[in-house]
Amino acid sequence: MNDKKRNLLVIAEKGFSLTETIIALAILALIAAGVSASFLSVAPKYRLQGAVRKVQSRLNYARYKAIFEEAKVKIKFNPTGYSLEKYDEEQKEWKEERKFFLQGVTLHSNNSPVFHPKGTVSNLASITISNSWGVYRITLAISGRIKTVRL
Repeated sequence: MNDKKRNLLVIAEKGFSLTETIIALAILALIAAGVSASFLSVAPKYRLQGAVRKVQSRLNYARYKAIFEEAKVKIKFNPTGYSLEKYDEEQKEWKEERKFFLQGVTLHSNNSPVFHPKGTVSNLASITISNSWGVYRITLAISGRIKTVRL
């Protein structure tokens, strides 16, 4: 046998067989399925916590927007999200500026808080954010202070 044929036989013997490759892929698929199942169980927790942070942040944003732009700013809540509205003094009506949607959570509010140019709030609000993982309540004081509690 010449050297070229011998080298080809040695190279052919060094690889994995089809059976070994299929077994390795099956093991990897089982590991991936187990990991994805554990991530799916904690996803509601992170959606809820993210939604709470977004609502808190938007409440602060609305307050500072009212102060800096010297205009009334309102946040209206609905079960799937909220919208930011600014009062137009010339036309004497609320104008929607932007809508925000939150996935995987449900919102409920007893009021739509209105932020005034001095940083105070009327229509005090208690906002409940919930999903399968739990419930948070955000309360808004007349001074503009935001308090969050996990129920």
